[in-house]
Amino acid sequence: MQGAEHSGQWVLIAPEAAIDPPKTSDSEPVFTKLRNPSTGEATLYLFNSGAQQLFEVKAFQEERRSWFIGQTVQQDGRLLFVTPMDPLFLILYYLIKADKEQQGKFQPLDQVVLDPEYPSCPLLLKCANVEQYIQHITEEKEIGSQKFHKYSQEKTLKWLKKKVNQTVKALKSNNISVGERVLASTFVSSKQITDTKEDYVRYAHGLISEYIPEDLSKELLKYLGLPELRNPTPEPPLKMPAKRHAKKK
Repeated sequence: MQGAEHSGQWVLIAPEAAIDPPKTSDSEPVFTKLRNPSTGEATLYLFNSGAQQLFEVKAFQEERRSWFIGQTVQQDGRLLFVTPMDPLFLILYYLIKADKEQQGKFQPLDQVVLDPEYPSCPLLLKCANVEQYIQHITEEKEIGSQKFHKYSQEKTLKWLKKKVNQTVKALKSNNISVGERVLASTFVSSKQITDTKEDYVRYAHGLISEYIPEDLSKELLKYLGLPELRNPTPEPPLKMPAKRHAKKK
């Protein structure tokens, strides 16, 4: 397994699809850094064999941890979790950027998904079904045999709403309670905690927002019909009764 910009060995938990043996010698799974679609910062990802699928890599780290691998000690004691990731989230970042810079012009995708700081980003376009599903977030125009695209916020919000609904369904089917987490994240106190429909939608919105820019997250909040929560105004402190001074007789 290759590691672009990385060396050494890691211990990871990954689905079988992430580590399937390559069909050819030049199509091994590869670790690489790509631009985080929410923050724009460098984040570690994994492309499986032939770059057919993208995976997010998250590290769990404790102090003073190391691994015994064979007859050697690996000083990097992190445990990596590898989970499937929809490449459209990362492509979306570049579509929004191009839409602002090119004032909504149609462009070929291979001219949009380019980044000199992250040379592996064109691999996103090789992932399975990207060509089919790109229509969920773009307007498309075909001239001759070439296709051109531009970012569509209307389509993107509709697509993101489906993602939110799918997340809500998964949370409920796994009996995950979210009411307390929503209250904790918004610093709202309540004597009785229940899982309302709004709680599930709001929590799912928070999860999806980890993969989209902040401005789009706010637009999605409006699209879902959720009011923006504000920290409650603290109640004024109780006034202590004034001390009465005994009158001298």
